[in-house]
Order: sequence, then C-alpha cells, then structure tokens
Amino acid sequence: MKSIDRYMARLIALPLFSTLFIAAMLLILDRIRRLFDFVATQGGPVSVVWKMLANLLPEYLGLGIPIGLMLGVLLAFRRIATSSELDVMRGVGMSYARLLRVPYMYAIVLAAANIAIVGYVQPIARYNYEKLRFELRTGALGASVKVGEFTHLGDRMTMRIEGSRDKGRKLSGIFVHAQTPKGDWVGVTAEGGQFLATDDPNVIIFRLTNGTLIHNRADFATPRTLSFSSHDLPIDLPKFESFRTRGGKNLEYTLPQLAKLGHASGTEAQRDSSRAEFHFRLAEVVSMFLLPLLAVALGVPPKRSSSALGVFLSIVMVVTYHKVNQYAASVGERGAIDPLIALWVPFLVFAGLIVWMYYTVAYVPGGQPIGALERFFSKTWKLIVRYLPGRNRRKVAA
Repeated sequence: MKSIDRYMARLIALPLFSTLFIAAMLLILDRIRRLFDFVATQGGPVSVVWKMLANLLPEYLGLGIPIGLMLGVLLAFRRIATSSELDVMRGVGMSYARLLRVPYMYAIVLAAANIAIVGYVQPIARYNYEKLRFELRTGALGASVKVGEFTHLGDRMTMRIEGSRDKGRKLSGIFVHAQTPKGDWVGVTAEGGQFLATDDPNVIIFRLTNGTLIHNRADFATPRTLSFSSHDLPIDLPKFESFRTRGGKNLEYTLPQLAKLGHASGTEAQRDSSRAEFHFRLAEVVSMFLLPLLAVALGVPPKRSSSALGVFLSIVMVVTYHKVNQYAASVGERGAIDPLIALWVPFLVFAGLIVWMYYTVAYVPGGQPIGALERFFSKTWKLIVRYLPGRNRRKVAA
C-alpha cells in the first residue's frame, strides 16, 4: 500500500471499529434489562442472560457493520475535507475514485464478513436464542428454587426454602410436600439440606438434616411420623418436551436453504416467504458497496462550512433504507408483490440517489448534493438562536 492508502486506512479504522463497538453495546444495553427481567420471572440462572446476548450479537452486527463502514469512511473524508487536505490531494491530481480505493477494500472485507454472519451464523444463533427462551419457559434449564416462595417441581411436588447460603449449597428452613401416583402424600420439614446428583440424570437426591417426616395414605388410620437427623429424599426431575428442530422460521434458515426452499414444491406462500427473506439478506449486503459513495457525498461539507448535517443524514438514510427493506420483505412474504420486485426496486432507487449525490460532489464544479438542506438548516438555526430568551436579555443589557 502507498503512503496515502495507509493514511486513509488509519483514518477509517478508528471511527469504523469504534462505531461498530458502540452500536453493538447500545443495542445490547437496550435488550439486557428485558432479558434480566425475563430470566428472573422464569426463575432461571443468571448465566443464561449472557448466552442469550451472545446469540443476539450476530443480529446486531448485521446492522452495525454497514453503519460502522459508512461512518468510518464519512468521518475520514470529513476530516481531510475540513483540514483542507482534500484540496491538496485534489490539486496534485488525485480523484475521488483514487481516494475510494481503501474504502472499497474495507467494503469488500466487511461485506464478506456480513454475508457470512447473516447467511450462516445469524440463523443458527437465532435458533439457539429461541431454544433458550423455550427452555426457560418450560423449566428445562433447571429453574432455581426461590427463597421464601413456594416452588413447584413437576405436578406432584411443592417446596419452600427459608434461607440459602454458599451459592445454594446450604439450605435452611425447608418444607417439602410430595404426592405419589398411588395417592400417598409426604410432608417434610427440616432445619437444613442440600441437593446431590445421582448416576441417573433424571433423579436428584435432596439430603435433609434434623427434621420430621409425615407419611399419609388412605388406608392409614393415622399418619406415620418420623423424626430424623439425616434423610435422603429422591426427587424425580420433571420431563420436558423437546424443542422443535431448526427451521421453524425463515430467520433460522441459511442462505442456501432459503434459495432451495424458494424453488421447492411447497405452497406458494412458503415459496414467497423464503424468497422474500433470501432477497432481503442479499439486498442488505449488496447495499454495502454503495456506502462509500454515500459517505463521500455526505462527508465533504460545503466550503467554509463545518456543519455535521451529513453525518446525521447518512444515519437516517441507512436506517430508513433498512426499514423500507423490512417492509418490502413483509409485503413479499404475503405475496402482494413479487419479492424480487419488492426488494430490488427500492435498492435501485437508493442506488440511483447515491450515485447522483456522488457524481454531484466528484464531477460537478462546486457541486454539493445537500447544499439546499445545509442552507435551510443554517437559516433555521439562526432564526431559533435569534429568538432565544437568553439572547434577547443580553441584547437589552448591551
């Protein structure tokens, strides 16, 4: 790489990876509270929250990578434009096409990474996330016994624990009520206890200390009572239904599977649904090759201007295009419009707008695609500042 290429690579790298990291963290922070609430409500272990977040990360990267690429290139060009370095480069004969060499190197690498994520990693991660949600709801993850509350283990056993120490290995104030298939019931109270594993994965031992056991049956004249210093109570773990196989939703299919389903001999609705998801993912990845052009068009401000309107507008355009694609995919899934038309017509419109904006900046002398917007927001801001209460008081004081 030549020195100018290395320089551009450094300028792009920091905002690109910083944006990617910040976007992922913001999306995770938005979801983490709801996940903690959900896991706590279902009584599951806290460690499952991190597993669920790890399975959501590929979905966040699918949107974060394009935004990171665009902002990395945009902020790099904005820096060299506001510091007049761009004028020097242009003066020695460097075209915008030459300066875009490094941004397109980034675009190719990140597009390859993105298609691997949305095409292969994200479907599997999405399935694992849904599986964890299912296991939490059914209790298959081994819901924790809540202190001070009645916990139901299956349909025949109820338990209450008054105290828990040493991360649940030492329990105190124990009450257990269990029923057998024959109609017997057993009530146990004990000062302490702990759970022990057995060779059978479907059975655990609850070892109780210093307590009383009451056993009653219909043919007993009076319930039998037993005081003990140590007693092992076997507990049959409830059996849970198995989670469905992967592919219950289009989000869980890889790109080759979607392509195959789109031409399979199923119903027309199934084919439309698979084709819509297939074209949605492809359109999202292909649009990344337009982002360097958009970044140049919005990153180079007008002369004698330091406005950051282009940064704001670039994010709005990318997010809006993403939402339009989501809506187009839903329309294609319903069969109202052919998925090929529903997804690629917005892409062509988006591409045409970006190419026009880039051409205006690169080949029209003094061209500025958002010059009118710059002037409008500049005048609006001056009008707002003019009528601010504090500004009027300062004028009167002067």
